[in-house]
Amino acid sequence: MEHSEFLNAKQVAEYLDLNEKKVYALANDGQLPATKITGKWLFPKSLLDKWIIDSCHNGAFSDRLLIAGSDDPLLQMIVGKMGNQLGSNALVGYTSTGSRQGLSLLSKGHVDICAIHWGQASEAPLRHPALLQQYTGSRNWVLIHAYERVQGIIINPKLVGISDAITSSNSIELTSKQYKWGLRQQGAGSLRTLDEWLHAKKLSINDLNAEQTYFSERELGAAIACSEIDVGCGSQSTAGEYQLTFIPLYTEAFELVIPKNIFFKTLVQHMLNELKDTEVHRRGDRLGGYSFARSGLQIWSGS
Repeated sequence: MEHSEFLNAKQVAEYLDLNEKKVYALANDGQLPATKITGKWLFPKSLLDKWIIDSCHNGAFSDRLLIAGSDDPLLQMIVGKMGNQLGSNALVGYTSTGSRQGLSLLSKGHVDICAIHWGQASEAPLRHPALLQQYTGSRNWVLIHAYERVQGIIINPKLVGISDAITSSNSIELTSKQYKWGLRQQGAGSLRTLDEWLHAKKLSINDLNAEQTYFSERELGAAIACSEIDVGCGSQSTAGEYQLTFIPLYTEAFELVIPKNIFFKTLVQHMLNELKDTEVHRRGDRLGGYSFARSGLQIWSGS
């Protein structure tokens, strides 16, 4: 039979030789690529074909691992190290998209793993699962703790009157219009951190002198280092990488969202093992702000 670009549930049942009720169940559980429009499920045929191929590989290609979500210099290093070790035998890619867009990509099956951070470490056991459960397919996900890191305000040390004696976020009025801020994109954990910090000061992002959006921690750090902007919100490790001044706000949990059906794939386990590697820990200590006490622990599992 011929198929259009989008199929309905009956056509999918015929295409996959399944009971139509099973198709609805798979769609509701987020296991089939689908979208609901005016109460009706539609299935993109191209993604359905990709889902079939991926299923042949037990949920992921053995020679591909695509990671999206929150940006982190240490995770970038881990991915680069894996890529060098694997050579042309496998592709390991990492795209900084921010937590929310990364989860959307994971939900649609476009990536294999999503990195997230969404507030203080003490609140992560509640915040992170609550965030994940907003996305289709979360029943098939597990949450793995990568490490804790310090999040705060990054400042260009060349600025006169700022870098001399900064001891806390109250030591200078960084929200003054004389300072140019760089922002992360909507859905990024760093933007949420900044929003909460400003809220405590009874301010909002609209009160800042901010015109430019940066789509990764490293892009933000580079912009501050070359004096394109004066200040931004990010991790201590980003400040350390560019030798910038840093005001700590709090410690956060940086965690990885992984579909259950690929958890034991070789490339996934390779990456999780790197989280416990002494070379990685030494690099984290040099950048600053990391804690590896719980690296690799499962924090939550969808059901």
